[in-house]
Amino acid sequence: QISVTMDNKALSYLLQCWQKFRPSWDNPMQFVLACVSYAVGLGNVWRFPYLCQMHGGGGFMIPYLIMLFVEGIPLFYMELAIGQKMRLGSIGAWSAISPYLGGLGIASVVTSLYLCLYYNVINAWSFWYLFHSFQAVLPWSDCPVNSNRTAYLEECEVATPTQYFFFRETLNISSSIDENGGVHMGLALCLLLAWLIVYLFIVKGVKSTGKVVYFTATFPYVVLIIYLIRGVTLHGALNGVKYMFTPKMEQLANPQTWINAATQIFFSLGLGFGSLIAFASYNHHNNNFENQAITVSLINSGTSIFASIVTFSIYGFKATFNYESCLERMRLLLMNTFELAEDTVHIDNISFWITDLNRTQPEQIAAIASRIETCSLEAELDTAVEGTGLAFIVYSEAIKNMPAAQLWSVLYFFMLLLLGMGSMLGNVTAIITPLRDFKVLAHSLSNETLNGLVCLFCLLLGFGFTTRSGNYWFTMFNEYGATFSLLFIVLLEIVTVSYIYGLKRFEKDIEDMLGRRPNWYWKIMWVAVSPLLLISLFVFYILNYIQGGAPTYQAWDKDVVREELTQIRLGLRSDSEISCVNLCAYSHIEMTVTRKSIFFDLQL
Repeated sequence: QISVTMDNKALSYLLQCWQKFRPSWDNPMQFVLACVSYAVGLGNVWRFPYLCQMHGGGGFMIPYLIMLFVEGIPLFYMELAIGQKMRLGSIGAWSAISPYLGGLGIASVVTSLYLCLYYNVINAWSFWYLFHSFQAVLPWSDCPVNSNRTAYLEECEVATPTQYFFFRETLNISSSIDENGGVHMGLALCLLLAWLIVYLFIVKGVKSTGKVVYFTATFPYVVLIIYLIRGVTLHGALNGVKYMFTPKMEQLANPQTWINAATQIFFSLGLGFGSLIAFASYNHHNNNFENQAITVSLINSGTSIFASIVTFSIYGFKATFNYESCLERMRLLLMNTFELAEDTVHIDNISFWITDLNRTQPEQIAAIASRIETCSLEAELDTAVEGTGLAFIVYSEAIKNMPAAQLWSVLYFFMLLLLGMGSMLGNVTAIITPLRDFKVLAHSLSNETLNGLVCLFCLLLGFGFTTRSGNYWFTMFNEYGATFSLLFIVLLEIVTVSYIYGLKRFEKDIEDMLGRRPNWYWKIMWVAVSPLLLISLFVFYILNYIQGGAPTYQAWDKDVVREELTQIRLGLRSDSEISCVNLCAYSHIEMTVTRKSIFFDLQL
């Protein structure tokens, strides 16, 4: 074994020689589109609008844009620079910087593996909805009839048809994570199809991926533009857009707003997974990654804002529809109860009539008090929904009320599918590229075989998410599988580059590739601002986890017919294992736990 010490120029020459043997993108545009396809994903469509809704609409843009420039772009730039300089995947790149940092690359690969296991399940759901969108009547538009064919299923009627279709037809979900059940065969076949398409996209490495990204990166924008045109013409759409851009400036004093803005930038750009390092490793040595880092970051954030306008226009339509439907129910209730003339009661004077009748005929109002609803457009708009609830329930609820609902459903779920597939290309590349760098695997397995084995491994483990309790495992992976580890990985990355590898040495590497050194902005971000911000996020996450109490997850109980918080009591044992489940829909429950039983004191 020979140990060779090389200066920076010798290392640069050796890496340039390695370019002759390593595949590369056909042109810089392929690399940019690959990064856009990877970074612009489902989080832009369902996570960012939710955060805007939760943290003051337009006011959330201020911390979001600040975090973009002090955290997102500098870290994105850094990962592209490392990948392009080292021409290796995450494991090889960090091992080249220091032999003791190979574990950092392994951590990135393991985190990407966690993500691949459950992320493609979302694509399977998209396939399921896409296939069901070609029916004459959308299956989530109406409740199915009961076994006697005399009425609709009670479970569906108490909930909504969209909720029932997602939780019962799509997931066939159990009432807790303990009830495993069998594999949902329809969903399993959709997952198989999703992984087959991912394999076909990456079968030839960057040669095939580079061709695919032309479509996966651009077509979602076509659909978003079509949806924007349709969305702003819907009745009540402006209510949603106005709600989005009306700032609640008091939210700027809330530390959680800034934390969520930083976290959204961090995860939206896909930092720490090793995907950006892998993509950049296929660049030519003198590729201008600085402009590409800025371009992709701005496109990603611009897409989040653009997608939010589309989402809030649809959301405004849905909220207005629900609000006016509530008013219409109250109008019919008053007319039928008090025999009022039809032209005297309309949706604009419902509040006046309820107040007046409560004063003049209090006994009759008291008799129907349980049926009187409080109709509020603001309350409808304030209902915050994120994740799968926004993508597969709220959007489905709005789509079914549109003319030509099947067309809009096909377009929407096809867009979701492309966004998910684009992100999956980056996730799988983050695993395959480091494995490909190992000589043993490179010489013994062809690209097609290695890529197929990785996809097959993820598919087999992914079948667990298609069981009846699979959605609970999905939630667990989504909430805890990558968050903490990614914060730790990126913190180590920037500390390594700035203080172990050395900023001056890193500057010389950039000068070798770009012909100029990075300016003062990049250096201040790498040395001080970004590390301090990451340390703050890291500490906040730990404290929040410790103070948060027992972890919780959303459960669908068919007897209660709504999502409820089910508390996982870790380590709680009695003579028999106890699980505490909130089974009451609208009651306050006080629970007293004894050694053998749980007593529920329901205060209705």
